[in-house]
Amino acid sequence: MLWQTTRFQLDLSRPWVMGIVNLTPDSFSDGGQHALGSQALRHAEQLLREGAGILDVGAESTRPGAQVVPMDEELARLMPFLREAVHWQVPISVDTYKPEVMQAVLDLGVDIVNDIWALRQPGAERVVAAHPSCGVCLMHMHRDPQTMQLQPMSGDVVSAVQQFLQARLQSLLAQGVDAARLVLDPGIGFGKTVDQNFELLAHQSDLLALDRPLMAAWSRKSSLGAVLAQDGLMPPPSQRLSASVAAALMAVERGARLVRVHDVKPTVDALRVWQALQTAAVHN
Repeated sequence: MLWQTTRFQLDLSRPWVMGIVNLTPDSFSDGGQHALGSQALRHAEQLLREGAGILDVGAESTRPGAQVVPMDEELARLMPFLREAVHWQVPISVDTYKPEVMQAVLDLGVDIVNDIWALRQPGAERVVAAHPSCGVCLMHMHRDPQTMQLQPMSGDVVSAVQQFLQARLQSLLAQGVDAARLVLDPGIGFGKTVDQNFELLAHQSDLLALDRPLMAAWSRKSSLGAVLAQDGLMPPPSQRLSASVAAALMAVERGARLVRVHDVKPTVDALRVWQALQTAAVHN
């Protein structure tokens, strides 16, 4: 299966690692450690050396309770980095839900729009539909980042996520967007309980019925922290490495073709072992 993006056709017959580049001072996972332009560029170069196949760049935190960043500020954080990164001959994804930001970064040559709102903001579908080939990741989110964990989902989470993603997929197809441009993300942690997140992982293969590639984004999420908690205390995001790698590996085992991660090298190493096992199984 191929993923069509602005400049690249990505062969998803093997899993891809998408390395996270946060240009935010309030990221849940790294607290703005790489927010400055030069630091972000160095960090992105390091992720590529470690084996990232795609860079996912974000300039607005989507952690629970995060405040909205004005469009001008988001663009001021993004554009200096992107003007350099689009020349690296590597797929660049931008994590944004604002149509004006989508338009600006696509005009610059960015390859993928990764939208937590699944293009539900007014004008977002129009921007993507007007572009001839950009890749899109449509993610499920319950409510919004400010309120999603105050009142998480209830009921059958797997069916609800599947129905939502099917509806968003159909909406894009109806506007003439080629299915080859679309990837789906169940939205781990976005308005779901810990149990619901693990239900989505356990039954992730159900989402393959939508016949589009799946992205899994478990890296450093609080559900992993909840599993690792001792005496009621969760380890901070930076101490959830092995759990993040394990979750990424299990997601790939259950059909995910892309994993969005902070810790690229350990994830790449784990997937190499997994790939060696797949090769051995085929040869035998």
